[in-house]
Amino acid sequence: MEFWELLQERRSIREFDPERDVPVDVVEKLLEAAILAPTAGNRQPWHYVVVRDPDVKQGIAHMALRQEFIAMAPVVIVVCGEPERSGARLGQEMADLHTVQDTSAAAEHILLAATDLGLASCWVSALREKELREVLNLPEVYRPLTIVPVGYALRRPGARAPRRLVSEVTTYIE
Repeated sequence: MEFWELLQERRSIREFDPERDVPVDVVEKLLEAAILAPTAGNRQPWHYVVVRDPDVKQGIAHMALRQEFIAMAPVVIVVCGEPERSGARLGQEMADLHTVQDTSAAAEHILLAATDLGLASCWVSALREKELREVLNLPEVYRPLTIVPVGYALRRPGARAPRRLVSEVTTYIE
């Protein structure tokens, strides 16, 4: 898919086809896309938890403020950050900021790769971090920051919601 078409095509999908699974090799491609994202100081402070277990997916949905559609996706990727890795080179003062920025770029790569591969996905950032860490049995070193449910869309998405104009959101300083 051509780049600008890919950007136009990507949507947040919350209804997944229950009859279609996502093959392991396709999930691997999503993760390969994620690790190509840029990071501050090339620290790559990320860890990915790929969940297929229905009970764990239900726990994730509950910790994501009861967004039940998450549990309906065949695969859920939780993008975690590792602030200590981020801070090791650039200092702890910037660690949290860089970890969030770096994992956000990785999550966006997953979303774009999913679209390119004909998959549906959604960016989910509303979550209870401490409780989600417990559901996933994550060590303290990892911060769960973004949840990306992935599957095949149950139906073709409708028109994109209107976007603000570039002129509304841009300040030029010349």
